[in-house]
Amino acid sequence: MFIRTASVPAEKITAEQAAAFVKSGDWLDYSACLGQPDAFDRALAARAQELTGVGIRCSLCAKPREVLEVDPEGQHFHWYSWHLSAYERKKSDAGIATHIPEHLGEIPDYYRRFLGPIDVVVIKVRPADANGYFNFGPTALWARAIIEVAKILIVETSTAVPYAFGKDNAVHISEVDYIIEGDNQPLPELKSPPVSDIDRAIANRIASEFEDGACLQIGIGGMPNAVCSLLRDSGAKDLGIHTEMLTDGLMELYQAGIVTGARKQLDPGKSVFAFAHGSQAMYDALDRNPDMLCCATDYTNLPHIIMQNDKVFSINSTTQMDLQGQAASESDGHRQISGTGGQAQFARGAYASKGGKSFICLPSVFEKKGIRKSRIVLDLTPGNIVTTARTDIMYVVTEYGLINLKGKSIPERVRAMISLAHPDFREDLERQAHESKLIPRAVYQAQTPGQKDRVA
Repeated sequence: MFIRTASVPAEKITAEQAAAFVKSGDWLDYSACLGQPDAFDRALAARAQELTGVGIRCSLCAKPREVLEVDPEGQHFHWYSWHLSAYERKKSDAGIATHIPEHLGEIPDYYRRFLGPIDVVVIKVRPADANGYFNFGPTALWARAIIEVAKILIVETSTAVPYAFGKDNAVHISEVDYIIEGDNQPLPELKSPPVSDIDRAIANRIASEFEDGACLQIGIGGMPNAVCSLLRDSGAKDLGIHTEMLTDGLMELYQAGIVTGARKQLDPGKSVFAFAHGSQAMYDALDRNPDMLCCATDYTNLPHIIMQNDKVFSINSTTQMDLQGQAASESDGHRQISGTGGQAQFARGAYASKGGKSFICLPSVFEKKGIRKSRIVLDLTPGNIVTTARTDIMYVVTEYGLINLKGKSIPERVRAMISLAHPDFREDLERQAHESKLIPRAVYQAQTPGQKDRVA
């Protein structure tokens, strides 16, 4: 483990004293998600009128931040997020938060190669153990990387942070400059969204593909929750977990005995994740659980590591796909709504895994201002960001079917995508495809020999 040596022994100070270190023009880092400080945030917000041009990097903000609430015009603080949460999306819309494009698995390297040093880093941690280690809890992500490049490192302790085992999932007191005591309030919870009939239909198609010993990566949302529910009753055995985000659905599979990790090649018997966000029940189940390993994203998300497990099944959602198979999962035109996250890296890692499968899922339609529109389109919405390239897409799933795009020509891909669209839009999509010469007249109409489709 890299040990950052503090200039003086760690000193206990108040949140107000810690906030006094910040100067106009400084760069700060609040870590991410459940690792964000609260007492320090309030103390810094109280100094808003004294400061200008303070940049704060964070990600996946789990609750309102006082520095943004007291500065609605962004005159004093500006927020830079690696992946927008619903709260950060609103602040981005208001012009006081900005997205930093990323592959989540590369972020530790960004800090080490391109972004340091950071003037002040503040991370929420458990109080130090008998050996002087402050555990990060269920938020490893890139915590070690920001510590390495911190000019001033402050830890905010909280007894609410569950202890999570992991690879380098702690910071030693010898690396810390200052310690402030937090408020010990319960960690913010993330409620699981309701599961719709369309979610269940999509989940049914994915669940039918599962095999004993599959290693799961699964995203957040109603559809992934539905997949977990179906797997619980599917008879699947010895599933593993190597994922970016640990969700309630995955924890429930573990508690039901369906996830054992017994057939994993990497970290057998362990469920590996980079961060957890869900219910208090999940946080309690994580606490000192030796079957759970919380690791940095350069371990969980890099394709050459993901592929070391066999039968990696990666399940992620998107919001729009074009007829050639490009997935736009993070923006609505030029409006950023989330981030690339781990989708593209897990698509590659799952494909490279022996027996692995990558699934990109979406409902066929959505409604905007009372008008129903197709999520499968000839051209992506102008400005939409391509999250996963057409060449990285393997399986695509809607409530109308499941198809594989690997190895297909452009006309074959187009026909396959049209088959997944809502029936009300297929004729128009077919016409648009012909007019755009995506399906040339000379192309043989039958399926190419050897191609395997699974379209309902």
